[in-house]
Amino acid sequence: MLKFYKHRGGHYKRYQPEIVVYSPSIISHLRTEFTMILVSTHTLKPGICLAKPIHNENGFVLISEGIPLTERMIIRLNELGISYVYVEDERTSDLKPVKPISDEVRLKAKKVIEVNLMGIQDKEVLRQSFILEKTTKELSKIIKALLHEIKTNKELITLLSEVITYDNYIFSHSLNVTLYSLAIGTQLNLSEKELEVLGLGAILHDVGKMTIPTSILMKPGKLTNEEFEIIKKHTESGFEILRNVLTIPLIAAHCAYQHHERIDGSGYPRGIKGEEIHNYARIIAVADVFDAVTSNRVYRRAMLPHEGLEILYAGVGKLFDTSIIEAFRRSVVVYPLGLTVFLNDERKGVVSKQNQGLSERPVVRIIEEKGQAVNPPYEVDLMKELHLVITECETTLR
Repeated sequence: MLKFYKHRGGHYKRYQPEIVVYSPSIISHLRTEFTMILVSTHTLKPGICLAKPIHNENGFVLISEGIPLTERMIIRLNELGISYVYVEDERTSDLKPVKPISDEVRLKAKKVIEVNLMGIQDKEVLRQSFILEKTTKELSKIIKALLHEIKTNKELITLLSEVITYDNYIFSHSLNVTLYSLAIGTQLNLSEKELEVLGLGAILHDVGKMTIPTSILMKPGKLTNEEFEIIKKHTESGFEILRNVLTIPLIAAHCAYQHHERIDGSGYPRGIKGEEIHNYARIIAVADVFDAVTSNRVYRRAMLPHEGLEILYAGVGKLFDTSIIEAFRRSVVVYPLGLTVFLNDERKGVVSKQNQGLSERPVVRIIEEKGQAVNPPYEVDLMKELHLVITECETTLR
């Protein structure tokens, strides 16, 4: 089993700051060449420049790259709950993170999800099902577009490079879970038709949350036992909504119903075990947990991908299916581009390239040896140098 090391993080309060928003026309003038390392937002210092801009969910730039951050800007980033950002560093001037999906497809998918989920809010079950029935074709088109992006882009999936602030976590979470689920399904060699049904189940897995009071759903603090019991009802509500949609396969309804079930029977709502849980629901369960712990939330910082994967590994064979976890590991970036890491021989470096299918063994650009700067930096490929392993990660700006 892989061994991971955690680092310190902060907690942030919900806040809606005033931020200068740049129009989409300005985006075209932003620099395409940038330098970058990944750092924790709470370690930022005035004068440092972002290497990637911060966007809102509609594609507008909130804070551009290349502009020296002020203390006020840094405070706002933390108040937004953004845990990690890319900042400029001359030792990594050629690193360019690859987006898992294009901006056009992401914005279109997010809008379709938002319109569909918001459209059924505060409606009776049959009315909700009727609304979704009319938009199934649109949802299917989004699934096919996402599948095309995943299969066309041979890079491992990482959503960390997408530094985006979302007004509603449910919409972004539904999109992210769909991406992860489709990536897992592709690794498991599901057919095109199977992937489309899996995608529908994933994109609608939290549809039942639209029946939960907003005061509970968006509560920034810890839920009470009574509130958590209400939240748990979203699985049954989702099933009731989707099973009445004639244009959506019944399997998709069971994805909504079963994505919180666990293979040892410790999940909800029915406590079913192992093969009793549909394979698609077991896939979505893994994607759901990983995105939940690696996303920015108003009540806690996001984990890095290797920390999120550690959560999943802790549940292998007990909570989650082993083959699904392994397929997921082959699909996603464990150590993101630009992350500072330490090797077992005391060398320090920055992740500079991913190795397909073996993301825990990336290419690392060495920048320090025994505490002394290396000039010029050089690269080691952990897939070739099998005696080397990553022992620790650092996101502190020095």
